[in-house]
Amino acid sequence: MFSTLLCAALLSGCVSKLVTSPPPVTYDLAGLQSAPAVRGRTSAQVLVPEPFALQTLASQRIVVTRGSLVAYYPNAQYPDTLPRVVQSRIIQAFEKSKSVRAIGRPGEGLSIDYQLLTNLRTFAFNVTPSGRFAEIELFAQIMNDRNGKVVEAKVFEASVPVAEDTAPAAVAGLNAALDEVLKELVAWAVPRL
Repeated sequence: MFSTLLCAALLSGCVSKLVTSPPPVTYDLAGLQSAPAVRGRTSAQVLVPEPFALQTLASQRIVVTRGSLVAYYPNAQYPDTLPRVVQSRIIQAFEKSKSVRAIGRPGEGLSIDYQLLTNLRTFAFNVTPSGRFAEIELFAQIMNDRNGKVVEAKVFEASVPVAEDTAPAAVAGLNAALDEVLKELVAWAVPRL
């Protein structure tokens, strides 16, 4: 009888905590606000698979690093897992450039000429003794889908100073850094497709 009452009390405490806890604040990554400057246009159809990322980055949580310590902002999240959000922003950047005939995700029925393979190496708000920075490192490869050969590869990096250690400020910095990376990525990729 006692154990039943104890279980009921514990369960009611868990349920009330779930009901009263506010949901995390969701912050989106806006992507490019204007079309990137691109030389030329390609008739290639390009597939953009979801970027590879280690488990630290492959979630909805916003990463904060302090030296070797990796943490997350409490009660703050992206609208989806970070790789899916970045995949969407990459596709939108190419669409805004109007420089490729077709670009999309796996399963969208494209007759693929190339794949743009990406690896999210860094995507974090980094607190250092010299300041606070939103930092992104993205490794990209263009692969010919007909023969599986990598045409070219490049690392794209951006670091943007951030004034304060808060989730809104960190996401604003990450948005600015992502903007830089996407402009460079599109300008680099289109002439090679």
